[in-house]
Amino acid sequence: AAQLEESGGGSVPAGGSLRLACATSGYTYTVTWFRQAPGKEREGVAQIFWNDGVTFYGDSVKGRFTISPDNVKKTAYLQMNNLQPDDTAMYYCAADAYWRDIRSPQDYAWWGQGTQVTVSS
Repeated sequence: AAQLEESGGGSVPAGGSLRLACATSGYTYTVTWFRQAPGKEREGVAQIFWNDGVTFYGDSVKGRFTISPDNVKKTAYLQMNNLQPDDTAMYYCAADAYWRDIRSPQDYAWWGQGTQVTVSS
């Protein structure tokens, strides 16, 4: 089984930036960042596949968030720019040993503990 450890959350004013990191150990094929705000469903934010570096993004973050890999450290970074209050949520890193859909959090085998991102207006 793989293990995931997130870091990098915090509080920023609107328009600010944060970078999250998801350090993985063990074999993973798909790594996806999800987020969940109180009272809302878990939402896929950004996804990367280790073998070819292909990425996908949720519609609400396209053009503002970038997911990138460090293949040596096996860490997936999520650079978040122009953050807005609607981005406030708990951010989770999820992974699986197979291809998984960014829209299907229930299919992922492994999850990190989450890191809070708070954006003030």
